[in-house]
Amino acid sequence: MDEAAHNDRSRDEPVRVSAEYEGSVGDIARGRELARSFLARVRAARGTAVSDRAADLVQLVVSELLTNACKYAPGPSLVDLELAGDRVEVTVWDSDPALPVAETADPGRIGRHGLEIVMAVCQSFEACREPVGKRMRAAVGLADERNGPAMSHAS
Repeated sequence: MDEAAHNDRSRDEPVRVSAEYEGSVGDIARGRELARSFLARVRAARGTAVSDRAADLVQLVVSELLTNACKYAPGPSLVDLELAGDRVEVTVWDSDPALPVAETADPGRIGRHGLEIVMAVCQSFEACREPVGKRMRAAVGLADERNGPAMSHAS
């Protein structure tokens, strides 16, 4: 097989990574590192442009969703990152079936702003119950102008 054919085929293969976390100290930092290494792979393997802002946002979204999983759900959580066209889909599963609800903005409130932040910086956000627990998915555009307020969809 020639190199051009190999490169065309590798462009068709999905770029994704998954990791399991136990809810222990350090999981959030490990999740951000997973996002950094994934984005480096996206840049290198696909030659896909990833703005610095988009890289920061992907790490922020992973951090916020994983923090909520570690804080509110007993047991393990799973993080999946996948390149989907011009965006990265960040999916976090945890064992708590309660769907997250963004609270009304309150600058005086200390804490509990994570979902507000995620919804403000993502193209889309959804949370759905699974047979066990829930799955939250957020899409972050790789170009700066693609990110913005997400519409929430819960099922």
